[in-house]
Amino acid sequence: MDLTSLNIEKLIDAITLWLTAYSMKIIAAVLIFVIGKWVAKKITTLFIKLLERNSVDVTLTRFLESIVYYTLVVLVLIAAAGQLGINTTSFIAIVGAAGLAIGLALKDSLSNFSSGVMLILFRPFRVGDFANVGGVTGNVMSIDIFNTTLNTPDNQRVIVPNANITNNVITNVTANDTRRVDLTAGIGYGDDILKAKQVLGEILKTDDRVLATPAPTIAVSELADSSVNFVVRPWVKTEDYWTVYFDLTEKIKLTFDKEGISIPFPQQDVHLFQENNNPKA
Repeated sequence: MDLTSLNIEKLIDAITLWLTAYSMKIIAAVLIFVIGKWVAKKITTLFIKLLERNSVDVTLTRFLESIVYYTLVVLVLIAAAGQLGINTTSFIAIVGAAGLAIGLALKDSLSNFSSGVMLILFRPFRVGDFANVGGVTGNVMSIDIFNTTLNTPDNQRVIVPNANITNNVITNVTANDTRRVDLTAGIGYGDDILKAKQVLGEILKTDDRVLATPAPTIAVSELADSSVNFVVRPWVKTEDYWTVYFDLTEKIKLTFDKEGISIPFPQQDVHLFQENNNPKA
């Protein structure tokens, strides 16, 4: 028998001995992994059903589903490794160190992630709202774990990191059902203030989109350099805001022209003097 054959026989004997000694542990570890994975799936399913029953946001539900499932799978792997005689304490320490290193490397991503969880939990705005977030104004298209997507009024798609949103002021334009339209209308100092105020009131009364409650405000707000300024503040439904804003601005100008009420504009008077170059004059 040559040396190679002898080494092969020794290797086979060692494998056979190891399998004989550890066969039950291997079987137990496999069973722990298979059954544990099945149990992890069942627990995750029950957890998700509980969240859905309590109307938790779909994005957060999907994220938590992955977190819960893979956390349970890692615990199952540790249990299976312990059954094989592997030092799980060292294994847990290695996993912890790797997690710390990954956390430091992905610091910005984790910041976006935590901000995304806050946005989904506290819901300062929802998909479909018109909002100003992270310095960007537009319709909210999606709220994901790491970023939020908006469509601007001129139809640009902007993706904003969630950390930029939670670190800045959030303005949800469409959060409430009603909004106040703020307009300024100026008349000349020679015009009748009471007549102008009455005309403005009639303009608001004839617009069905202007709400009766809260009552509109029409008041003299400023005696400016060249005009007497009124504030015109009707309340409207949020979806009617811009159409009412534009329509009222046009209607005020047309009605003032019709009623002979002037709308002053900046102007300068230039006076020319004839210089006398005759020294004898």
